[in-house]
Amino acid sequence: MGEIIDGRAIANEIKEEVKAEVEQYKQQGITPKLDVVLVGDDPASISYARSKGKVSDKLGVAYELHTLPTDTPEADVLQLIERLNGDETVHGILVELPLPKHIDKEKVMEAVDPNKDVDGVHPINRGYIMSGQEGLFPATPQSCVEILLRSGVELQGKHAVLVGRGETVGKPLFFMLLKHNPTMTVCHSRTKDLASFTKQADIVIAAVGRAKMITGDMLKPGAVVIDAGINQAEDGGLCGDVDFDSAKEVAGKITPVPGGVGSMTTALILKNVLKAIKKQQG
Repeated sequence: MGEIIDGRAIANEIKEEVKAEVEQYKQQGITPKLDVVLVGDDPASISYARSKGKVSDKLGVAYELHTLPTDTPEADVLQLIERLNGDETVHGILVELPLPKHIDKEKVMEAVDPNKDVDGVHPINRGYIMSGQEGLFPATPQSCVEILLRSGVELQGKHAVLVGRGETVGKPLFFMLLKHNPTMTVCHSRTKDLASFTKQADIVIAAVGRAKMITGDMLKPGAVVIDAGINQAEDGGLCGDVDFDSAKEVAGKITPVPGGVGSMTTALILKNVLKAIKKQQG
C-alpha cells in the first residue's frame, strides 16, 4: 500500500511561511489585504469565500468580502473591480465563480489588474505561465506542483501523464510542470485506451472531472498519483477522479480527496497575495 500524502500537513507548512512573511510586511507598515467579489448566492461560492476569510484572519491578512445580489448589472461588477484596482490598500482581488449567466466571465477576469489577480486568471498571467516567467498562477495547479516538490518526488526525466486539459487546472499545470523537466503526456476524457498511457506513467495527475475514472489496474506499480478532481460521490460525500481504494494498493504515493490537493488552495491564494505585493512594488 502506498504512502498517503497529507495535503493538510503541507498546507500548514505553507501557512506558517505566509504568516511569517505577513509579519515582516506589517513591520514595514504594510498590511497584506485580499478582497473577494461574490455575485449571487451560489452555496459553494459562499462557503469558499467564508473559508478564505477564516484562513486570512488566522494568518494576519486583512480580508474584505463584497457580496452583490444575483441581478447586479455587469457594469456595476466592473465598476467595483475598477475601484479595487485603484485602491492601494488592496493587494489581491479574487472573483468567485460561477458568475450569474448575464455577466461575461471573460470580461470580468480581464478587468482585474494582472498584478492583483491572485486567482491567476488574467490572460497576461496565463501568458507568463506559458513563457515560463514569474506571474500570479492559479492555486489548484500550484497545489499539485507543491505537493510533488514538497513530498520529494523527482520530476526531472520522469514520465508524467496528465489526464485533463481544462482551462483551470490541466492547461496551466502542463506548463508549470514542464519547468521541472519531466516527459509529459496529456490525455483527456476522449483519449482512446487511456490505461495504455497511465500504465507507462511514473506520475499520474488526474484533473478531468469524472468521479473515480482512474482505477488501480490502470497504474504502474509504485507510480505517484496526484488527484486534483473533486466530484460528488454516490454516498453524497466527495471523491476524486481516482478510485482511491483500488489505486492506493498500487501507487507508491497518492493524495486523498478530501485532504489532498484541495486542502492547499486557500494557503496558496494567500501566498499569491504576498507575491502580488512584490509585483505592485515593482
